[in-house]
Amino acid sequence: MLKKNSLKTTKRDDMIDVTTEVQAFITETGIQEGIAFVYCSHTTAGITINENADPDVKKDMLRRLDEQYPWNHTLDLHMEGNTAAHLKSSTVGSSQQVIIHKGSLILGTWQGLYFCEFDGPRERQYFIKLTS
Repeated sequence: MLKKNSLKTTKRDDMIDVTTEVQAFITETGIQEGIAFVYCSHTTAGITINENADPDVKKDMLRRLDEQYPWNHTLDLHMEGNTAAHLKSSTVGSSQQVIIHKGSLILGTWQGLYFCEFDGPRERQYFIKLTS
């Protein structure tokens, strides 16, 4: 089963928790055992799993990515000027896989699934593929 979700980002860099949406799709389909694949089809955005309890973790991650990949670098050649966004999305990755057991995502106590925006604000999509 495949679902395409849309979202609108409001900042250049952001991490949007999509855990609830992924779990809702699992519940809707009735899948009890399997794998949830969450995939981003954009070259300047990605998907990650990280802490969802302390909002400062997101702030720290985005700040540190900016430190490693500054938005304006004199040697960048990409004509769109968003080389930093491409580097950040490659670092984070375009997908994550999570085990489904007894109808629920198996995530650690503090973990959540995030859509990571690195070139916003934009209209974006991500895909959830469930296998059983």
